[in-house]
This record gives sequence, structure tokens and C-alpha cells, in this order.
Amino acid sequence: MPSPSSDIDINAIAGNASGDIKHILGNPGAFFANRTGEEFSSPLFGESIQNRLVVTEISVDKKEAEPKKLEGKVVLEIDVVEDMLNGGGNIHGGCSAFLIDLCSTLCMAALSLTTTGNLNANVSQSLNIVYHSPAGLGDKLRLINTTLTLGARAHSARTEIWNATHHRLVASGVHIKMNPSTPKSNL
Repeated sequence: MPSPSSDIDINAIAGNASGDIKHILGNPGAFFANRTGEEFSSPLFGESIQNRLVVTEISVDKKEAEPKKLEGKVVLEIDVVEDMLNGGGNIHGGCSAFLIDLCSTLCMAALSLTTTGNLNANVSQSLNIVYHSPAGLGDKLRLINTTLTLGARAHSARTEIWNATHHRLVASGVHIKMNPSTPKSNL
């Protein structure tokens, strides 16, 4: 299991996940930080947004539809600020896609850490999004992420982005990830 981060208060995170898992996933900015070891002169893509995400729940429970299977769930919140907006003053569709990509990965990680003690090194295969309604500057978003499958090669999750300020669904998406191919040798 990866080493936990000590810079968060896990008591503020609801859910039945272990304290170690809450430490690992409870700070998305740290979890998704640059892992290349290289120094970059400017922030990584979306870094300011991921650093503002607040994890409010991490759980792993029996799936309601299939009680022999487990389901990972991670709930996050973020306020809509200017770097998330399009020219019309609403959350940009690309920002919604970024949030779905990022946050759905956390519920997959929660389930994997609970069941195997390991994180899967996987990459996005597809991201399907439906946009339902706008969210504007100052609105609070709640992102509810639940796993659909966590197979040997493919993993999937569903994300709903809710406007908690106006009580309406902003976007929903299904994210499918897969294990990357092994790079071919240059020999």
C-alpha cells in the first residue's frame, strides 16, 4: 500500500474506508502530484483545481444491485471559481470532463486499495459525458463517484456532478480505464 499523507484530518472525511486509505486519497492534490521527479517551471494541467478539491467521504460497501460485489464511493466538493469558467460565465465542459476523469479515478483507487492493498497503474480508455445544466461562479459542486467494475484489465466508474447551491445535476459521466500496454523495447 502506498505511504499515507499526513497533511489531512481524516476525521473530517465520512465513510467506512480505513484511516490509511483516507490519508492516501483524502488530499487529491497530493495524490495526483507530479510523479516524474522532474521540476516544471509552471503548474501542471489543472493543478490549481485539483488542489482545491475537498474529499468529504470515502466508502466501500456491497453493491446494492449485486451484493456479492463491492462498490467504491468517493464524494468531493469544490467551489466554482474563475479558472473553471468558459466565456459565458459557466463551468467549462472541459473542466467538467477533467473533474470526472480525476475524481472517478479516486473511487477506483479506494476499491482497489481495499480489496488488494495496491493501486492499479491504469490509463483512460474512454470518457463519456452528458451535460445537464450550467454551474456559475461561486456555486458549490458535489461530485459523487462510484465504481461500476474493477476487473483484471478494465475498470469503470460513474460520476455525477451536482450543483449543491441550486440542487441540480450539472454533468454525469462514465470513465473506463485500462492497464497500459507494456512499452516495446528499443533493442
